Amino acid sequence: MENNDNKKPYSFELASSLLALTLILALMYVTQGVLLPVIFSILIAISLYPLARLFEKVRLGKAFAAILAVIVSIAVISGLAWFIVYESIIISKDASAITQNVMVVLESGQKWLETTFGIERTEVVEKLHEQTNKTMENAGSMLSSTFGSIGNILASAILVPLLSFFLLYYRDFFREFFFKAFRSSPQHKVNEVLNKIYNVVQSYLVGLITVMGIVAVLNTLGLMALGIDYAWFFGSLASLLMLLPYIGIAIGSILPALFALAIKDSAWYAIGVIAWFQVVQFLEGNIITPNIVGSKVSINPLMAIIGILLSGMLFGLAGLIIALPLIATLKVIFDANPNMEAIGFLIGEPEKDHLKRNSTQQLLMKWGIVKMPKNNKNIKMDVDVHIENKSSGTSNSKISYTEINESEEIPYKDLSKDEDNEDHK
Repeated sequence: MENNDNKKPYSFELASSLLALTLILALMYVTQGVLLPVIFSILIAISLYPLARLFEKVRLGKAFAAILAVIVSIAVISGLAWFIVYESIIISKDASAITQNVMVVLESGQKWLETTFGIERTEVVEKLHEQTNKTMENAGSMLSSTFGSIGNILASAILVPLLSFFLLYYRDFFREFFFKAFRSSPQHKVNEVLNKIYNVVQSYLVGLITVMGIVAVLNTLGLMALGIDYAWFFGSLASLLMLLPYIGIAIGSILPALFALAIKDSAWYAIGVIAWFQVVQFLEGNIITPNIVGSKVSINPLMAIIGILLSGMLFGLAGLIIALPLIATLKVIFDANPNMEAIGFLIGEPEKDHLKRNSTQQLLMKWGIVKMPKNNKNIKMDVDVHIENKSSGTSNSKISYTEINESEEIPYKDLSKDEDNEDHK
């Protein structure tokens, strides 16, 4: 009895967990300058773990295997950066021709506005001057923020590989830290949660890289079919923007569409680029990603969008990139915590029973809120009697019947109302 009296109510435990979560989020916002490189380092270390294990299996030391895995990742990222910069330089060589075509397109657009809406050329010029003045006023702050961002990028370029190396090298040391930190919990459960977090994040990262490769090929093939120059560059750049969930491919279609509008003699090419990229996005969201990533990263789209918005508010652009792996990690932690299990359930994918036509009735039945009453409807009987006569004087008879109910769906009764009626009796 003492245990029951000392046990705190569930609402108090839930409120405590939510308060702790709020304080953690506030701390993350304050320390984001240090926290973001750490999070990116953890994600990179998790993605490089299979490669490091492969190097260790060929009798390389743990330190050398970790260094080699980090060097491979640096080489791959540097190769992608060189490809983007090199292609950008090549495109910039044709800048004069592209600019001339853009001016022609703007001129035709001005004529269309003037004939369709009656907007005179002077009004458009005044608006452009107004926007230019506003831009020049904010130029100082824009330059300072740009150089500050470049400084942060350069610092992260040195810090993130270093942290990734130590995370790979000290991985067993960190695992034992979690065993000591959660000594009151069953150690096998702590180990299971750590393994689940690794599997979820690893599945997301490897699946994302695979999907990006497939999307890059599809984008490029579509641009080639439309006759757009630098198809590999635009197709690969749009696939890299998939780091921004749900909106990456749509944003990536803007640049090749503008390029097609500048170099082609018809606007239908730009429309074709946008249409093809939308088709690719549909295939990616409904066929490619579900079959590659599968159900290991089970986050419903509604909570994913909310999580992306919240992560973007906390960390800006970087928050959009790390949102989904963070949400997947939080789901694993919430599922393991009885006080937060309901939040983990809310983040996950709905079951098939939740999406059926009569799912509400089944749900109420599952939780004992309603019950199925006895069937008071009339039931029709379709009886068939068959008698066989034999020469011996005996006869065999067979009777078959079929029940025909008046309705397939039987209404449910509220248990609380039944209990009230019984109390009145």
